[in-house]
Amino acid sequence: MQRNAYLLCRKVAVPLMRARQMSVGHGLTTVEVDDKSGIAILTMNRPPVNGLNLELLQDIKTSIDTIESNKSRGLILTSSSNSIFSAGLDIMEMYKPDKDRVRKFWIALQDTWLSLYGSGIPTAAAINGHSPAGGCLLATACEFRTMLPNFTIGLNETKLGIVAPKWFMATFLNVLPVRQAEMALTQGKMFTTDEALRVGLIDSVTENKSAAIFECQKFIQTFEKVNPFARSLTKQQFRQKDLQQFEDERDNDLEAFLFFINQPSVQKGLGIYIESLKKKAKQ
Repeated sequence: MQRNAYLLCRKVAVPLMRARQMSVGHGLTTVEVDDKSGIAILTMNRPPVNGLNLELLQDIKTSIDTIESNKSRGLILTSSSNSIFSAGLDIMEMYKPDKDRVRKFWIALQDTWLSLYGSGIPTAAAINGHSPAGGCLLATACEFRTMLPNFTIGLNETKLGIVAPKWFMATFLNVLPVRQAEMALTQGKMFTTDEALRVGLIDSVTENKSAAIFECQKFIQTFEKVNPFARSLTKQQFRQKDLQQFEDERDNDLEAFLFFINQPSVQKGLGIYIESLKKKAKQ
């Protein structure tokens, strides 16, 4: 067993008590730890859409490591934005990429997923905005998800001409039935909040961010009387197949990504998508 992936280890929300706040890495995330409950809130803070670039991914990974090393009793992932949880992978990291940076970028994504999906402590996502692609990956890597109304979530890679890696699919399949996951992935479907609740992609709907944080806290507190060592081992056994397959194939996954992203047709598609975003921004 490798890395920390295999560690053994309403309307009105209850306010956090005696919280300590810290910034890590490049300052693109903050960690707030409630000294009373021992629960940490990891907030992504890369305006305007929390695009997952190299630096943000590195910060998320560092924050997860910090939370686990501080022996926090749980981790809540959320966003500082009022409308975007995370817009997913930063397209500019993949468009006409620098050879060394794009390699580091994908490795950082792999490491971040491994830390979150394989975390030894309870994890929950307070999804307070739209969550496409990589944003959905982070949310589904957590054990519990609550989401605000009138937003969307899903793995929409096929609509961008991109194929989701096996470990993206495995994360989705850990939440949804095989048939539902296959249809959603091949269609690049984005679920509304209500649709996501109906199919089980999220566990609850909450009115606002404070209520979402409170719902995540309640989930983590359900483990108060559970032996943390036994809980962690049980979780690892459920996820071991996905984690081990990833470790066995991660080098091949990296090379496959680098080959794919440098294909002329893929670069052309990304260029068209970037131009469409620019046109929308001008309107």
